[in-house]
Amino acid sequence: MAGLINFEDENEVKQFLDNLGIEYSFQCYKEKDPEGCQRLADYLEGVRQNFEATAQVLKHNCETNGYGESCYKLGGYHVTGKGGVTKCLKTAYSCFLRSCHAGGKKSIDACHNVGLLAHDGRAVDGGPDLPVARQYYEKACAGGFAPSCFNLSTSFIEGNTKGQKPDMAQALTYAMKACELGHVWGCANASRMYKLGDGTEKDERKAEELKNRARQLHNIVKESQLKFGE
Repeated sequence: MAGLINFEDENEVKQFLDNLGIEYSFQCYKEKDPEGCQRLADYLEGVRQNFEATAQVLKHNCETNGYGESCYKLGGYHVTGKGGVTKCLKTAYSCFLRSCHAGGKKSIDACHNVGLLAHDGRAVDGGPDLPVARQYYEKACAGGFAPSCFNLSTSFIEGNTKGQKPDMAQALTYAMKACELGHVWGCANASRMYKLGDGTEKDERKAEELKNRARQLHNIVKESQLKFGE
């Protein structure tokens, strides 16, 4: 596919897109290239809007090649039943779990989703599993995913009825981590904990500093929303 494409020529664009699909199919099924399969899935989803075919490619690339990005996206399909796949949180959970451990650019998001589903309990036998949720929140938090750090913090504040007692010191640690990563409510919770002396000694100066940081982050979010709506 050498040469420049005249994107004002409808026939030339169509030929270009057809050739692109053929190339990605060749990469996936003949060259057995997992990245080629992911490109094919993205092409089928974004260009062709063929979600059934996309789901089949994702399933192949996840189950046969263990490609994390495809497992992550396939998990999302199973959450909603997109592309004709079975709508099933347990299947989505297994896809996210596989993506989390496979590595790649979606692994941190996948680890967070495993934490969410374990925390919620609908995707695992026996109901909510806080220790498992924390394990995967920790993986995502360590990867710099602020919502996981915040969820860890709140889980240590709340504890649960299965012997997991509140741990305010741990809650503060993860609230601070979430705040450092730019999470508004992480900063707000950490501020309150310093103000009340939960999990730490009272420190009015630190509490005020964190409250101001929360306000700053909140204003940034508001400004970005306004600009997006203009």
